[in-house]
Amino acid sequence: MPKTKIGFFGGTFDPPHIGHLILASEAAHQFELSRLLWVLNPDPPHKQEQDITLLSHRIEMVQRAISNNPLFELSRLEIDSPGPHYTINTIRALTQQEPDAEIFLLIGGDSFRDLPTWRLASDLVAAVSKISVMRRPGDSFDMPALELQIRGLTDKVSFIDALLLNLSSREIRRRIADGNEFRYYVHPAVYEYIQSNHLYRGK
Repeated sequence: MPKTKIGFFGGTFDPPHIGHLILASEAAHQFELSRLLWVLNPDPPHKQEQDITLLSHRIEMVQRAISNNPLFELSRLEIDSPGPHYTINTIRALTQQEPDAEIFLLIGGDSFRDLPTWRLASDLVAAVSKISVMRRPGDSFDMPALELQIRGLTDKVSFIDALLLNLSSREIRRRIADGNEFRYYVHPAVYEYIQSNHLYRGK
């Protein structure tokens, strides 16, 4: 019997945008995932100096963004556990819950480039079946250098083939704060929520 394949897509999702949805959808299709978990990080250790939108708003936006795809689930692995939340710890918790599953870690190109700085990066790479990377236009990676820092990384990596826009949550927040158009960078239900709750308007 084939193993269950579970996608692990972590982030602050502040806000979730169509780039996130494209990455998740392409990964689910390309790797024939059984489920794809959106692992919302309440208080990321590497963003302690940033203002992060209230968790309740981010939960609602993710739920709205993924509601029409039966493969997508909002995971509460980090929401319901005390921080700090490191990916390696959450992957270990997921593996305890799903000991027979193959875990596919989904990350963007920027995160992949920074992977050697992640907590227990070598253990993380060893703990997952695949690392699925979505590259933004123009992204390139020094794979030999990354392999020197994390042995076995090259064999675990697959790049996701997709038509991409150069999107980021940070840029969307900036556009909203500046009063620029952003409607089509996010799911319609997320757009409506941002508008009705006056999110990202600046102080």
